Amino acid sequence: MEGAQSCDNAHVKRVPSSPEEDGTLKNCLETFGTGQNQMFSLRKAGISKGSSPQLFYRCLILLLLLVNLAPLSNGDVGTAAQYEAPFSPTACYGTNEAQFPSSEEFGSAGEAIWDNGEACGRLYEVQCISGPDPTTCIPGQIVQVRIVDHALTSVSRPSWDDATMVLSTTAFGKISNASATFINIQYIPA
Repeated sequence: MEGAQSCDNAHVKRVPSSPEEDGTLKNCLETFGTGQNQMFSLRKAGISKGSSPQLFYRCLILLLLLVNLAPLSNGDVGTAAQYEAPFSPTACYGTNEAQFPSSEEFGSAGEAIWDNGEACGRLYEVQCISGPDPTTCIPGQIVQVRIVDHALTSVSRPSWDDATMVLSTTAFGKISNASATFINIQYIPA
């Protein structure tokens, strides 16, 4: 490969690909996905190390990147508000004080996740992804909350209506600036 441009000091070569190779790469991903065994998927697609080294390595690198990024895209996206005491009675457990975790990291389910009361007791891992101000979120922080109430009927009113989840002030403050009215969140069942 004489004359190929060098991308960096690690001797990675940037090689132009043809539209045909790009199409084969796209078809490989669409047809066989990322799968658990990338080498098998590549061979099944008719791409082998000997047939087109550039295409083989490009497809392999792309598949490995997709597999590594997959955990970041498993959650749902919604909004969160906050609320403060009084919290009891709740739609899920009435006046039972044992419903509130000692960490005070709990929340109320908005209409999007209430599911006719099936949300009661569910655990969610919640992460702030954006807010009204660029400094609203605390980067990398995740809080695990237990759903104990229905936001629409909670005793304490949320800081913002129509939120996917309304978090206790403690839970809200662990992932964002507590002075924010609402935040955009990513949440997954724990």
